[in-house]
This record gives sequence, structure tokens and C-alpha cells, in this order.
Amino acid sequence: MHTDTDPTVPGEPVHAQKTPKKAALASWVGSALEYYDFYIYGTAAALVFNKVFFPASSPTTGTLLALATFGVGYIARPVGAFILGHVGDKYGRKKVMVFTLLLMGASTFLVGCLPSYDQIGVWAPICLVVLRLMQGFSASGEQSSAASMTLEHAPERHRAFYTSFTLNGTAAGLVLANAMFLPIAALPTEQLLSWGWRIPFWSSVIVLIAGVIIRRTLQETPAFQQEAADNNTEKMPLAALFRDYKADVARVTLTALVSTVSTIFGVWALSFAVNTAGIARSSMLWVTISAALVSLFAIPLFAALADRIGRKPVYIFGVLGSGVLMVGYLASITTGNLTLIFIAGIAMSGIVYHAQNGIFPAFYSEMFPTRVRLSGMAIGTQIGFAISGFGPTIAAWIAGDGIHGWVPVAGYVAVCCIIAAIAAATARETYKTPLSEIDEHKASRRTRDSKSAPSEPYSPTSA
Repeated sequence: MHTDTDPTVPGEPVHAQKTPKKAALASWVGSALEYYDFYIYGTAAALVFNKVFFPASSPTTGTLLALATFGVGYIARPVGAFILGHVGDKYGRKKVMVFTLLLMGASTFLVGCLPSYDQIGVWAPICLVVLRLMQGFSASGEQSSAASMTLEHAPERHRAFYTSFTLNGTAAGLVLANAMFLPIAALPTEQLLSWGWRIPFWSSVIVLIAGVIIRRTLQETPAFQQEAADNNTEKMPLAALFRDYKADVARVTLTALVSTVSTIFGVWALSFAVNTAGIARSSMLWVTISAALVSLFAIPLFAALADRIGRKPVYIFGVLGSGVLMVGYLASITTGNLTLIFIAGIAMSGIVYHAQNGIFPAFYSEMFPTRVRLSGMAIGTQIGFAISGFGPTIAAWIAGDGIHGWVPVAGYVAVCCIIAAIAAATARETYKTPLSEIDEHKASRRTRDSKSAPSEPYSPTSA
């Protein structure tokens, strides 16, 4: 009998049913809960960690060090992608989805328990960095496993729409994280720095319990079960990935550089607005929350559009558009006009940025066949995200002095967006191609390559 706990009986046909709505819900809830944990760290790094863990430094150096600890989490993400990608492609998507929640919840809770620098000295920032590395390791497998799970359960002509709920959940996590910090940021400074900032981190216990319960009820995908039943799963997925799909991994890495927009918006711009422009913490948190709330509607709409007209035009519009709008957003902060800041922030981070953010789970996943899909997407994205994760640190380093110091930062974001757009333009268009044809094409291409024979043209609209 073929079961969810033992889905890999060789030789048996797999008759598992697709459950797209359940998969989308599990991905949405899990991503929301996990990225709540991840984002509260970024908010705390921008607002309080310079004073709690680096008080001996000057204000500027303390901010730079605090933002560096945010970026450190991205170092672990490529490492985690290699390990969790291997596990997900060899043993199943569900195992990775449950594990990532357990690790993220535990490490986030422990951040809230850390003593300050005044209490244990240099061990405080050291422990902070270790726990941030654990967060990064967890995040490395979250989106890729959830995207693979949802993609392989989704109806063929609505894959972008259903996989977009992974990023919709990520946006919801951002809303929850910033909403949690709203009352905390309003506390008197002494209370904020002593115990207030810890409350959002302790709340991860709820994340841990709720997320595991939800994800344990989800069945493995029919596509993976069939691969396992046919003995087509790779013994060494990473070896197959880098033997046959190096160009696709590189393409995903370069397109993922657009996430610099997100890290600059959520961390450096927040710090710049509060510490340089003198805008209230609560006002800037509301900008982030408002943009994320709007994105909850923009993400599925752009994804549905990508199912109708293709991945590439929607994706490239989002990449180039958000790079241009970053200039307007950072300039609006210098005016101190909250209305202008809200409009610019929502236009960029709430709407245009999510033209690419909402469809990348389908766009990237469809570059790889089932047997290496999770590892291909995970490694490609996490290397790109690792570079983007240091965006706030790079921005703090290259920014000029005073209220107009944002100009080099906007230029840096624009360069990342141009690179991402060029890489996306070189990708195949797969929105009309069934997953089975993607698998067959990749397999036939591998066979042809191994024989050094001329390859046949790929027709993504043959379906």
C-alpha cells in the first residue's frame, strides 16, 4: 500500500491526488509563520540591536555592526540550500518543510533570551551571530520546499497563481513582524532596550507549534512520489544538478539579486529614515506594514497575469520598475513628508516589486525537472539572496553623509536590478508547458548532451 509515510515503493504506479488548495494553504501559513521570525530580526537589527549588543561602538559603527548581523544570516543560506536541497530532492519536500519550521522557531526564541552586551560582554554578539546563522540555514529551504510542494500539486495552467501563495505568506509574515513591533517601538527607550524588544522573539513558540501541526498533515507531491516509485530520484541530486543544470543555477542566482530591493527597503531605509531623517519609528513601521498589506492583493494578481501572458514579461517589469521606484522612495524620505513616503513605499514595495516577487516561485522552479527542482531553486536563490542580504551593510558603507547620502544606495540597487532583468531575459518561457514535458525535455537534453549530439530547439508552447 502506497502511503504518505512511505511514498517510494519501487515499481508501483502512483495514484496520489493533487491537493492544490491544501498545498497552497500549508505553504502560505508556514511561510507566514517562518518569515515572521526572520523579519522581526531585521526590524530589531535596524532599531535596537546597535544599542543592546554593540553599545561600546559609536552610533554609526554600532548601526553598521547590527546590520552586519542581519546579513550574516544570509551566509548560512547557501550552505543550508546545499544540504536541504539534497534532502528535499532525495527524501521529499515535506521533510524539509517541517524541519525548517522547527529550526527557525527554536533559534528565534533563543534570540529573545540572549543577555545584553552589558551583561556578558562580547559573548552576547557572538551568540547573536550563531543564532542568526541558524535562522539563515532554516530560511534556505523554506521557500524552495514550499514552492516545489505547491508547484507539483497545482493545476498545470495555474501554477504561478498557486505557488504565489508561498510569497503571499512571506508578505503576511512581514505584516505580522512589523505589527508586533508597533506597540514595542512605542515603549520608552529604557523599557524597549531592556525587555520590550524580546517579546516578538518569544512569540515564536506559537510559530513552532502551529506551523508543525499544519505542515505534518500535508501529503508528499504526486510528482515526487512517482519519481521515487520509478526509481528516478537522484542518489546525489547535487552532482546531477551541477553536471546538467549549471547555467540554470547561475541564471536563478543572478535574477535573485533583485531581492536587494527588499533588504534595502526593509532594513537600511528604515534605519536611514529613523536615525538620519529623524522620522518616528512607528511611522516607518506603518509604511512597511501598509506596503505589505497591499502586496497581499498584488501578488496573486500578478501571478494570475503570468499564467496568462507568461513569466518573463511580468517578472522583468517588476525588476526594472522597482529599481526605478527605489529612487523615488529614498528621495521621499528626505522630505519628511509622510504622505509622500507612504505613496512611494506602497508603489514600490507594495505593488511593482511583487510583479516579480509573486511569480518567482513558479519562474525559478520551472527551470528544473522534478528530480533536482528543490535543490536547483534553493541553491540558486540562496546564493543570490546571500549577496542581497548584505545589501544593508553595503548601503551603510557606501552611503554619503547627511540627508542626501541615499544617492549611492539607489545606484547600487539599480545595478542589481539591471543584472537580474538581463538574466531573466535569457530564461525559457514555460508558462504553457506541463511539468511532465519540462521533465522530459530536461531528460532528453541531458541524454543528447552526454552523446555530444546537436540539441533540438525547445518549444515551450508545445502544450
